[in-house]
Amino acid sequence: MPSRLFVSMLSLSLCALPCLARNSSSQQSGPPSTPGGDVNSPITDEDDGAARLAHDMEKKAAKERLAALKNDTDKLLKLSVELKQFVDKSDENVLSVDVIKKADEIEKLAHSVKEKMKGPN
Repeated sequence: MPSRLFVSMLSLSLCALPCLARNSSSQQSGPPSTPGGDVNSPITDEDDGAARLAHDMEKKAAKERLAALKNDTDKLLKLSVELKQFVDKSDENVLSVDVIKKADEIEKLAHSVKEKMKGPN
């Protein structure tokens, strides 16, 4: 004759079996989750955390881009002043190679600044 503990465990297991079957079938029969998320599904803490993390990363990237823009525009100003000084020192017959190099450097940096201002695409 089985012990009372064994009978109790067996009856508990048999009672819990329909609940387990219901939970597993509802998980499997539901529609597959979409990458964007279901509009009607509640927002979980995990979703909220991921959105907050993405927002923080975008904010940090924007700050870094702005700092790079400030740095590059300061450098552009410095290069422009140097170019002006080179041009002022040269006469109408001779422009130095330094002036052309400085103008090329300014052009490249200005293009870089323009691309950074457009932002990530």
